[in-house]
Amino acid sequence: MKVAVIGCGAIGGWLTAGLVRGGAEAVVLARGATLTALRAEGLLLDEGAGPQRVAITVTEDPADLAGADLLVLGVKAHALPGLLPAIETAMGRETLVMPAVNGLPFWFLQDFGGPVEGMVLDAVDPGGALARAIPAERIVGNVVHAASRTPAPGQVELVKANKLLLGQITPDGPTARISALAEVFRKGGIPAEETGEIRREVWTKLWGNSNMNPLSALSRADTAAMLADPGVRALTLSMMREMADLGARISLPGFDDMEERIATTRKLGPIRTSMLQDVEAGRRLEIDPILGALVELAGKLDMPVPAMAGVYGLTRLLDESLA
Repeated sequence: MKVAVIGCGAIGGWLTAGLVRGGAEAVVLARGATLTALRAEGLLLDEGAGPQRVAITVTEDPADLAGADLLVLGVKAHALPGLLPAIETAMGRETLVMPAVNGLPFWFLQDFGGPVEGMVLDAVDPGGALARAIPAERIVGNVVHAASRTPAPGQVELVKANKLLLGQITPDGPTARISALAEVFRKGGIPAEETGEIRREVWTKLWGNSNMNPLSALSRADTAAMLADPGVRALTLSMMREMADLGARISLPGFDDMEERIATTRKLGPIRTSMLQDVEAGRRLEIDPILGALVELAGKLDMPVPAMAGVYGLTRLLDESLA
C-alpha cells in the first residue's frame, strides 16, 4: 500500500507510523521545521519506551504525493479548505481519502438523507469546495479515539490509544479496501475496527468534545476541574441537551443519558483538551469544526441552541484574539 500524508503531527504522525509498521510505504508533505526534522531523523514515535524511528519519504512538493492508494489528511479541520490545491494534486483516480480530523467532518451530510441531505456547512467546507473535489464514495470515514502530542517537530509521543474506527460513508463505498486498510493498521499496532455506524460514532465523540473543548479554552481548566464546578457542569448539560435534540432532528436519536456521559468523562481524570493546549500555545482554535458547525446546522433547521451559540460566540472571540 502506498500512502500519502498531509499533516504529520500528533495524530497524523501516529497514523502514518502505524501504516508503515503495517507494511505500507509513506510519502509525507511537510514544511519548515517539520520538513527539516523529518529529513534529518525520520519520523520518531514514542509509545512509552523511548522514540523509535519510522522510515518515511518526506517532500515539500505536493506532486510527489500523486499515485497513492490512500491519502491521509492529518491537519486541523479548519486548515483543510486552504490545502485543497495540494489535496487535488495528490489525489489519483482510485485514491482513498482519510480526513483524520476532529469535529463535524465536511463529508458528514453527504449521502445522509432526510432534510439535511447534501447540506453545505460553511463552518467546515466554505462553499462546498471540499465536497465537490473529493468523491464521497472514496472517503474513509473515521473516528480517532487516541491522545498524542508533538514534543518537537517530527516527533510524536503517544499518550493513550483506545481505538480507531473506520467506515464507508456511502452505500457503494470501498468496503473491501477499508477492511484491508484496517488490517494494515492492526498489523502496525493501531487498534482499528470497522463500523457500519460511522456517523453515529462521529456524533458520539462530538457530543463530549463540543462542550469540553471550548469550555476548557475559556476557563483554562482541565475537564475534572470544570465538571466539579456546579455552574460549568450545568452549562455542559445544557449544551449536551441541545446537541441531543439536534441529533434527534436529523435522525441520530438516542443521546439522552447525559449523566452517564459526564461520569465517563470524569473517570478519565484531569484531561487538558486539545483546544486548551492550543490556547496555551497561542495557536488558532478548531472552534468552527467542533462547535460552529453544530450552531450553523441548528440555524439552518430553525432550532434555537442558545447555550451552544453563546459558548461558540465567546470562544470565537477568544480565537480572534490569538490571531
